[in-house]
Amino acid sequence: MHYQNNAAIDLSKLRLPTIDEIDKSLAEDSLKEFIKQAWHVVEPSTTYIHGWHIDAICEHLEAVSNGEIKRLLICIPPRCMKSLCVSVFWPCWQWIKKPATRFLFASYAHSVSIRDNVKCRRIIQSNWYQDNWMENYKFTSDQNEKLRYENDKTGYRLATSVDGVATAEGGDFLIVDDPHNVKESLSPVKLENVITWWDESMQTRLNDAKTGAIVIIMQRIHERDLAGHVLEQGNYDMLCLPARYEGNRCNTSLGYIDRRAQDGELLWPERFGEKEIADLEKSMGIYAAAGQLQQRPSPRGGGMFKVERFNIVNAIPEQRIISKMRYWDKAGTEGGGAYTAGVLMYKAKENQFYIADVERGQWSAGKREEKIKQSAEIDGKETKIWIEQEPGSGGKESAESTIRNLAGFIVRADKVTGSKEVRAEPYSVQVEAGNVYVLNKPWIKDFISEHESFPMGKFRDQVDAAGGAFNKLTALKTVRSL
Repeated sequence: MHYQNNAAIDLSKLRLPTIDEIDKSLAEDSLKEFIKQAWHVVEPSTTYIHGWHIDAICEHLEAVSNGEIKRLLICIPPRCMKSLCVSVFWPCWQWIKKPATRFLFASYAHSVSIRDNVKCRRIIQSNWYQDNWMENYKFTSDQNEKLRYENDKTGYRLATSVDGVATAEGGDFLIVDDPHNVKESLSPVKLENVITWWDESMQTRLNDAKTGAIVIIMQRIHERDLAGHVLEQGNYDMLCLPARYEGNRCNTSLGYIDRRAQDGELLWPERFGEKEIADLEKSMGIYAAAGQLQQRPSPRGGGMFKVERFNIVNAIPEQRIISKMRYWDKAGTEGGGAYTAGVLMYKAKENQFYIADVERGQWSAGKREEKIKQSAEIDGKETKIWIEQEPGSGGKESAESTIRNLAGFIVRADKVTGSKEVRAEPYSVQVEAGNVYVLNKPWIKDFISEHESFPMGKFRDQVDAAGGAFNKLTALKTVRSL
């Protein structure tokens, strides 16, 4: 049987898409392709170098655009295109199909927020972007400034910051790009200021809490940074991209797995090879490198304290003990804030030291004093007691109150000077030398964990108390008044 095609096709009249039309379609459908094509606008003198981590970032940002992810945290080293991907290219790409989207961006400094706002606007105003997509929307003439610009579909991009520049407006997408200044990573006040800004201001700016999305992209600087804070609260997809591979640490609803396989494998070797990363690690130091490069605010295997050098024991050789000390680092907030910690340390013959007991809790002032006295009675009067005295009249009064409460015991106030790191250093040397033994009790896990993250960890009270006890035990020969 023969079939006759009555509708003959005239191939000469077929029109194939041009290269420009193909590129346009690819850019519209893929953020990764958009970035490649838009690169020349923001970096005309620099060759674009792609990395697989850019694919990962784009995949998750597309999921945010599609409503699949509502809370996204990306932790990545500096200079890996994080700001360009999230704060510059993505909003331009989003506006191609959804120009009514309203963006609110924030960074640790106003100048950084403005920088990315300007770069984003530069792309939109470029001939390349105008020729391809400006039939979709146009800037409104009365809202086209560095801090804020708006289009005729009511979408806008607004820049604000953590450093005191406030806004009453909100956004469909809230984006925080590096909320912390790395120079202030060891300042508890600065860290807390960012958390307060986030809790009480920024996170409340979603226009619609049900449909809006939040994206935080940053390098880790401390366990108490914003990333640590939101992870503690939960409900965040975390895309973790350390400079060196340490096993898969991603936890996203897309089921994303780090593409690397070998421990130590680099994130972007085309730009940061072994020599460049090794040089950075050396110049930054172990603490900064652990946070900013590895997205792990405490050094791997211990930083100041080599915790693997602690000796874990099931019993203490009482016949070898020559002196006992309980040192208290006090706090007075019940149920929150800092902890009160009291570490009981023994000094043995041949300069060996035993952690015999740790008392720790978030107690009220009254309950704390009861606990301190109860511990003194259990430890016995042969155990000497030191109370850390904070600076100022309040610290003096608190220490004196505790001393009165311990009438009949050998107790003194320690007027501490210098940083916690400096005070803990002699103790850390003995830990590394293998001269510190820890009794295997229920409190041991938290005790060692705090040492591992010191001084970048959220809490430092147990280390401070242990270091204080060590310093007093080793100074007993000169403190005859005890």
